[in-house]
Amino acid sequence: MVLKEVCVENASDVSKLIKHGVKRIELCDNLAEGGTTVSYGVAKHVMALCKGTQMKVMAMVRPRKGDFCYNDEEVTIMLDDIYMFRKLGVDGVVFGCITKERKLDKVTISRLLDVAEGLEVTFHMAFDELLVSERFDAIDWLAKKGVTRILTHGGHGRQTVEEVLWQWREYIEYAANKIIILPGGGITANNLDYIVKQTGAKEVHGTRVIDW
Repeated sequence: MVLKEVCVENASDVSKLIKHGVKRIELCDNLAEGGTTVSYGVAKHVMALCKGTQMKVMAMVRPRKGDFCYNDEEVTIMLDDIYMFRKLGVDGVVFGCITKERKLDKVTISRLLDVAEGLEVTFHMAFDELLVSERFDAIDWLAKKGVTRILTHGGHGRQTVEEVLWQWREYIEYAANKIIILPGGGITANNLDYIVKQTGAKEVHGTRVIDW
C-alpha cells in the first residue's frame, strides 16, 4: 500500500482528511509560495484534531518564501519553530537549506537536525535547487545524517509528470534501503497508480493525491 501524504494549508481540511483515513499530512501555510511555517495557533489546533487518530503530522519549517539560503536570524527562527513543534507533539518536520553555490548547507542542516532529534525529518524541494552534480552525494549525506525522506519534484517544478518519471525512478533506485524518496508535484488520484508503477515509489505527496 502506497502512503499518500496530503499537503494542507492551515487547518480547515484536516478533519475531512482524518475521516478519509489519510495517514500523514504536511502542514504548511502559503502553498502558493511553496509553503511556509504555520502559526503556533494553527499547529496547536491541528494537533488537537489529530490526537487519538492514525494521522501523522509533518510540519513545514520555512520562515519565508523565496530561496533556501538562510541567514543567522532566519536559522534562529527555524530552530525556535522546531522547538515549538516538538512541544506540540508533531511527528516530524520538513525543511531544506542550501548554499548560494547550490550545495547542501551542511552546517545549518546539522544544527536543525540536532534540535529535531527523535522526529521524522523530510528534506523538502530545496533538493531540486541543488546542482545536478550534487544531488546523489546529497542523498548519501542526508541518509547518513538520519534524514527520513527527500521530497522532490524530480525536476525544476515546471515539468510535467511524464517528463520527470525517469528522474524519480533514478533517485528511488539509487536511494533504496538508505532513505525514502518522496515524489511530489503534479500527482493526482488519477495518475497515482501509473506513477507508482513507473517509479517504484512507496510514498507520494501532493494536494490532490486522494479524491476528496
